[in-house]
Amino acid sequence: MNALTFQALRQLADGRFHSGEAIARGLGRSRATLSEALKHAPALGLELFSVPGKGYKLAEPIEFLDASVVAAAMGSSASRVRLEIADEVDSTSSRLLARAAAGEAPGACLAAEWQSAGRGRRGRGWVGGLGGSILFSLLWRFERGVGQLAGLSLAAGLAVTRALRECGVERAQVKWPNDIVADFRKIGGILIESSGEMHGPSIAVIGIGLNYRLGDRLGEIDQPAVDIVGASAGGARSRNEVLASVLSHLVRVLDDFEREGFTPLRDEWRSLHAYEGRRVRVAPPNETAYEADVTGVGEDGALLVTAQGRVVRLASAELTAIRPAAR
Repeated sequence: MNALTFQALRQLADGRFHSGEAIARGLGRSRATLSEALKHAPALGLELFSVPGKGYKLAEPIEFLDASVVAAAMGSSASRVRLEIADEVDSTSSRLLARAAAGEAPGACLAAEWQSAGRGRRGRGWVGGLGGSILFSLLWRFERGVGQLAGLSLAAGLAVTRALRECGVERAQVKWPNDIVADFRKIGGILIESSGEMHGPSIAVIGIGLNYRLGDRLGEIDQPAVDIVGASAGGARSRNEVLASVLSHLVRVLDDFEREGFTPLRDEWRSLHAYEGRRVRVAPPNETAYEADVTGVGEDGALLVTAQGRVVRLASAELTAIRPAAR
């Protein structure tokens, strides 16, 4: 993708017809160059109309992220985060990890309108669309050691769920270990990569991806999925408002986690866990799948399930709901 593609799409963001000649002239490019740049629109998940005599028009308006709008909506929390918005990166987390290794200060946050190599759990790719996703990573420092960051992904998931509920996704819930769901359909995911000393300090890059308005692209996700627009009661908040809410809640939860770890957050997390008390199919890495009942979560973020009369602690596994557990 080139910079001209994003510059031209910003001119078309209102969803109205715009003259190609006027856009090209305003950007200091030729009509032919503009036409080539706009051929990338479908790859970005956009439907673009070109009508002789009327110009170009997007099928749906796009709201681009704006750091000043996000900061204003965050209020006092904005001072804790240095938000940078890029048109395109390979991966926001990969970029922040490299910058952290080069001495980037904590509080850096990189959001991207488009990721060419976004990463999910277990190396899965991330399905997104320009204006249809909220994709960012946040660099945070902890005095506690890297070995004491267990439960951080659950804490971050709780923060995101609080924010989504605040923004109208009333049925948002967490799904162990790092997904956000609404009615058992995935609406977002979290990927945390950490490094540091055993006894501290440590740093974590918290990568978050949310489906905002993906439309037909939801069908490309390898599991049942929904977006914020589709799951919101009474109309979705803007992308900038959602990002501001998520960052504000993250700052508060990360401060709590730094002071006391996951323990004081555990009860609230359990109350929002979509699979709490349910019979599930557990598929541990490189092991045979089995059925179990979800019975809780440990202070270290391990999921507690009961299988064949014994309690099992899970550090990593794929869960699929089967039916409510007997009570």
